[in-house]
Amino acid sequence: MEASVNPSRNQHTLAVSCEVHGQGYWTGKYVRVAIHPASTNTGIRFVRTDLEEPNQCDASVEFREEASLRTNLQNGKVHLQMVEHLMSALSALEIDNCIIEIDGEELPALDGSSLGYAQALSEAGLIIQAAEKRRLVIQETIRIERGSSWVQVSPALHGETYFEYRLSFDDATPIDSQTFGINLTPDRFLREVASARTFVTADQAAEIRSQGIAGHVTNQDLLVIGEDGPIENSYRFTDECARHKTLDLIGDLALSGVEFIGRVISYRGGHILNGQVAERLCEMAREQQTIDIERFSNTHQHVTNLRKVM
Repeated sequence: MEASVNPSRNQHTLAVSCEVHGQGYWTGKYVRVAIHPASTNTGIRFVRTDLEEPNQCDASVEFREEASLRTNLQNGKVHLQMVEHLMSALSALEIDNCIIEIDGEELPALDGSSLGYAQALSEAGLIIQAAEKRRLVIQETIRIERGSSWVQVSPALHGETYFEYRLSFDDATPIDSQTFGINLTPDRFLREVASARTFVTADQAAEIRSQGIAGHVTNQDLLVIGEDGPIENSYRFTDECARHKTLDLIGDLALSGVEFIGRVISYRGGHILNGQVAERLCEMAREQQTIDIERFSNTHQHVTNLRKVM
């Protein structure tokens, strides 16, 4: 890693509030999301305006709830569904502090991507705040596995924050194996990742709908992929599926609350495995903080001893 890498930057919040609204995939309920500026060290905090207090839940892996095909949070009576697309946009655009008011349980699915969120946040703009945002510099490689899937976090080559997703399925599927990787910056996220949409195969869509779920979701609201490609739709990128998995990876790891310098490669990973990696990043950040405190304490004691000698 290059010596010029700065392990910290200033924190950011929004310049003004912004709004996004729409239906959720799972509940079908129409919800309004208002995202407001917040003071330093607030973090990302959800507020359910349709509930009586206490009605808050921090966007933290501490409150992550196991769920299939999406990332949910729960803090007491406060439930939140499918937070990963908004979290991906907030993380990639380097928004550290904000209050997210939502009048329902599930965030709007929009077109199945992060684009609507990213556009609203970009239009609101950023304010640089007078507080430090520490970055975790990955110093050693870790690998977390779940069955045949794995996610590896390793040191950066040149001070980058890199995400890569390798998509592959064991069984017969109309989705080809594909890989997408990106050195993450706000501009590159907007151009290359934000618009990549949620996808399912035609068989998966039929199974979900047979359970009485997502009956309102049409083939234009996400990518439903059949033998000949998207049904009543078309790809935005030839590797759109791998790009969307990268989008999910960014959003899920954002729940760690850690901005890191390093490389993440996921092979067939999903939300559950991503959550385990987010937990490990939290642990690594706490370990690094402890080391920094000890170094500061030892340095301070050394200076004190020198002054006594002098």
